[in-house]
Amino acid sequence: MTRHPASLSGLLAALLIAVAPVAEAQDAAKAARFYEDALQRYEKRDIPGAIVQLKNALQADKSQLPVHVLLGKALLANSQPTAAEFQLGEAIRLGVNRAEVAVALAMAMNNQGKQPQMLEDPRLQPAGLPPGIQQPLLLERALAQSDLGDIKSALATVLQARGLNAAEPNTWIAEVPLRVRNRQFTEALAAADQALKLAPDNAEALYQKGAAFHAMNQVTQALSAYERAVQVQPTHAETRLARAGLLIDLNRDAEALAEVDELQRIKPNDPRGTYLRALLADRAGNAAAAKTALKKITELLDPVPIEYIRYRPQLLMLNGLAHYSLGELEKAKPFLELATRQQAGNPLVKLLAHVAIAESNPNRAGELLEGYVKAHPGDGQALLMLASVHMNQGKHARAVALMQEALKAKDSADYRTALGLSLLQSGKAALGADELAKAYQADPKQTYAGLALATVHLREGRVAKALAVADGLVRANPDNATVLMVQAFAKAQADDPAGARAGYEKALQLDPNLIDAKLGLARLDGKTGHFDAANRRLRDVLKTQERNVNVLLELALLHELWGKPDEALKWLESAAAASGARETRADFALVAWHLRTRQPGRAVEAAKILLGKLPEDVEALLAYAGAQAANGDPAGAKTTLTNAGRRAAFDAPRLVEVARQQIAVKDLSGAAYNLDKALTAAPDAVPALAMMSSVNLAQGDAAAAERRARQVIQASPKSAMGYNLLAEVAHFRGQSDVALEALRKAHEADKSQASLSKLMRATFNQQGAKPALELGDTWLKRNPNDLAVRSVMAEIQLRGSDFASARRQYEAILKQRPNHAETLNNLANVLMETRDPGAVAMAERALKADSQNPLLMDTAGWANHLAGNNDRALQLLREARLRAPDVADIRYHLGAVLAKVGRGAEAREELQAALRVNVKFSSVEAARKLLATLN
Repeated sequence: MTRHPASLSGLLAALLIAVAPVAEAQDAAKAARFYEDALQRYEKRDIPGAIVQLKNALQADKSQLPVHVLLGKALLANSQPTAAEFQLGEAIRLGVNRAEVAVALAMAMNNQGKQPQMLEDPRLQPAGLPPGIQQPLLLERALAQSDLGDIKSALATVLQARGLNAAEPNTWIAEVPLRVRNRQFTEALAAADQALKLAPDNAEALYQKGAAFHAMNQVTQALSAYERAVQVQPTHAETRLARAGLLIDLNRDAEALAEVDELQRIKPNDPRGTYLRALLADRAGNAAAAKTALKKITELLDPVPIEYIRYRPQLLMLNGLAHYSLGELEKAKPFLELATRQQAGNPLVKLLAHVAIAESNPNRAGELLEGYVKAHPGDGQALLMLASVHMNQGKHARAVALMQEALKAKDSADYRTALGLSLLQSGKAALGADELAKAYQADPKQTYAGLALATVHLREGRVAKALAVADGLVRANPDNATVLMVQAFAKAQADDPAGARAGYEKALQLDPNLIDAKLGLARLDGKTGHFDAANRRLRDVLKTQERNVNVLLELALLHELWGKPDEALKWLESAAAASGARETRADFALVAWHLRTRQPGRAVEAAKILLGKLPEDVEALLAYAGAQAANGDPAGAKTTLTNAGRRAAFDAPRLVEVARQQIAVKDLSGAAYNLDKALTAAPDAVPALAMMSSVNLAQGDAAAAERRARQVIQASPKSAMGYNLLAEVAHFRGQSDVALEALRKAHEADKSQASLSKLMRATFNQQGAKPALELGDTWLKRNPNDLAVRSVMAEIQLRGSDFASARRQYEAILKQRPNHAETLNNLANVLMETRDPGAVAMAERALKADSQNPLLMDTAGWANHLAGNNDRALQLLREARLRAPDVADIRYHLGAVLAKVGRGAEAREELQAALRVNVKFSSVEAARKLLATLN
């Protein structure tokens, strides 16, 4: 009988039964070894190494409860709260008593922004837990309640925890930040002192006491507490962080940097330390290092789900600040909004307001800042921002009041700068310039004040003063491209093209991509007649900036100066086409172009397009009204200006401009109404007072006009404006001597070319050419490049029939401005007076420089007539008459030429029209005599 071996399947089963306990024991032993190694690493704070070994342990044996618990705690310590929550929950599911993991699990949920869920989780209810576990769990719950803004409940929970063991210092430590948030500083310090009484060397208690002093702005005490905390525990990161921040506030940057270095050694991936490093790098002028640090913050925090940090205002703040500083406003906004919701009255409100301003939402910015200023009335920076918002909305009186309020709390150069700008915007130019000068004098580092002051001087024609300020700015900021640009512009205005060119070129060396400097150089090329060079320079920029509106507008200006109006118009139209819905400079320029070239119909059409973009905008309405008036529709212009006045509300500068145009269309009552509104909003607004004086005079009320003029002098004693107004009143009354004396005072108050020009003309009218020219000679000895005064000199010499001297003045001007159309035209008139055959060529040259100007057409037409070229004369004068039918001299000249060529009836019509237009024009007697011969 054959014997068979045992069943293979039965044998395998027997073997497996025998081997399984051995394999399981081996896996458990292996897992245990991994666990023990992990535990040692965890105790030595080698958290990443511990996590690796614990995961190895789980691969060997997933059932070991100690591995799950320790892995959960290690993941929590390694800033992995989601994974920690899973492991700790798994430990409870596998049978771990919740008392073993409740505190860690609560922390994991809090770190994920799950505060509401944590407070409701049945696994984390204190009832049923040992007192030693209940107490830290209650403190974690108090933290969650604080994160949710429920400080009252948080304090109650802390007291509940303290009831379990009042000798535990952590219950006193937890009270401190809650009291600080409630601004209960006495109670906060008392709690900190009690904690230190129980544990004199507790670093957290020392830190919280320092934080309370810090919040109270008691710097010495805060530093002392922080110093003691790091002596007790050198690795206490929160203290290092707070101390570094305070040292930065105290401008002790070297010490702060040492603290940041230590903090980042302790916690290399703490974004707060990285932010302080960015701040210090920025203060040291190391923009690249600052940007690198800011990018690191966003790289650390952006991947973190927003839910994790929604109740961590510090981290929200850091990522918001980092994105904001990097110019990433859209990314910054949600973090800043969440941070400000967590902490009412948080200074981050100011950054949110900046974001709102960048989004063209001034109403939201104002709302944020108004609320913040109410809670922090002494915050000058917030007052400064709010004032700026009000300025941009045209609420200049409110802006001035805010900055005056800020100055009461602190006399700061920053605030004086803002006050100066507010005053400028509210029409108080002299007072604004004074405040800017004080700010700049008090602190030469107030670059913005200096730049604004230089700009004011340039706008007011005080080129020498502007240049002096700009020179000082460059000495203080030799490597600031913006400052160099302003100095270059001032030098260009001072007729120093070489200096201007050097400034623009140095600015470009500092910043090769500075388009404004390239535009400045092109402008200089154009002014000096190097049109081809300017054109090449601008077209080079256009290669990479083909839709850059600034470049297109500059090309339009260049071609206009070049005498190529058709090309200029094409570039201007290209700029308008390239402009977006909110970009309107080219549209405004196009309206102005058509008005300047006597094409009012096209100006109206362009203004309609502009109004389509800005239907409620005061400036757009003003442009439309100007086009209507030029197009022979004064009634329509009056209606539009009335609408503009309503839209201007109580914005004094805008109301003044509306009134200016109302005066032009002879709506004196409308002008008076709007000026009265302006003066209601800003009683001392000099432009409004000045214009009201002129309106009063036009209405025949010399007494009221004089009263307003004296108010102008009182409000702006260093300005010539008030004295000029007194001169006008004196002229109205026929008091020539009084008028001349007023103009002398005007020039004494403001020694500018403008005030001197008026004084010279009045002196000539009263006393003759000699004393008037002496004034000009004295000025030109000090200011030889002042072409405006030289032009007035020539005008006086021309009026005094000193044609040779006038010619020398105009020729001197043309050496510096060879293609200046007005000077060329004036010289052509001098040459005609002296029967110089060169008059025609000079007049044609002037017309080439400004080919759409009817006055230059008139000069060229008359010069050709005098030279016997009547065909050319008729061509020019007919076009001039069509462009400017209300200019009597043009119509007289055309009538004279028509009479010469035998067209008597047509000539008679033109001469009669000339006499109807103006009975006091320069050739009125010649026109009457000629008309008599034709009749």
